[in-house]
Amino acid sequence: MNAPRADLEPWQWPEEQWRKLVNRVRAGRRLRPAEWRDGARCAVALSFDSDHETSDLRDGGKSIGRLAWGQFGNRVGVPRILDLLDKYAIKGSFYVPAVTALLHPKEQRRVVAEGHEIGIHGWIHELNSSLPHEAERDLMRRSADTLEQIAGVRPVGLRTPSWDFSQHTLQIEQEMGLLYDSSLMSDEDCYELLLDGAPTGVVELPVEWVRDDAVYFMMNRFSALRPYTPPTDVLDIFRREFDAAYNEGGIFQLTMHPHIIGYRSRIWILEEIIRHAKAHKGVWFATHAEVVDWAKQHAA
Repeated sequence: MNAPRADLEPWQWPEEQWRKLVNRVRAGRRLRPAEWRDGARCAVALSFDSDHETSDLRDGGKSIGRLAWGQFGNRVGVPRILDLLDKYAIKGSFYVPAVTALLHPKEQRRVVAEGHEIGIHGWIHELNSSLPHEAERDLMRRSADTLEQIAGVRPVGLRTPSWDFSQHTLQIEQEMGLLYDSSLMSDEDCYELLLDGAPTGVVELPVEWVRDDAVYFMMNRFSALRPYTPPTDVLDIFRREFDAAYNEGGIFQLTMHPHIIGYRSRIWILEEIIRHAKAHKGVWFATHAEVVDWAKQHAA
């Protein structure tokens, strides 16, 4: 794809230029089934981005403190999450940078052994939109190979690090034969992704910042990044998102990070959401891959 002319400001672009940019990756047909598996009214897709140490490694890994924070995700966060999912007999999806898998192979094997999904999440949590096409393609392929070698299963889905998406990401996903992506925000239902207006066969299971724990709790003491929302308020937001999804017969998708949600004062949010959802009739808890497969096969 031709890059925008550097000698022009966006307000000076000809219509052809901005239309080409907008139409590179778009939402195609909506994939909402009439009902979910076993006649369920609502699908619940819980996901965990196991960034761990890569959150700092991608920026040079200069902070021992932030590397230790990442290690908490492996030592405490993931085991605590897995125990909670086991308590309620729920399967989730874990998106794992290849470097995380190499640092913590036993964690990935436990995740798979307990029936959860592992998805691609970059090599070292790099900002893939800043990479040349060939570099992004190489890292995505190597990441998939590494996860397969360590966990014993080939990933079928991608969540780009930081939900970054380049002009080439979808094309690479299509080349790799991936079932789905979970990085974009054009809808609340699954939808087929279009590349330059053409259907790709790749399904999007959309994410959203309001359904992500990081925006409420993430902080960096060396910068102005210091948001903090009381856990009770975060639960209220997540619960309202679920209630609306249930009323509409759609998907409640949630993104969490083991080194953020895994603390004693926050893990109860996840448990309360599970308890709240389970108190409703016709709720199907499933991995992202299962939700996408059902939506793709049974969309009205």
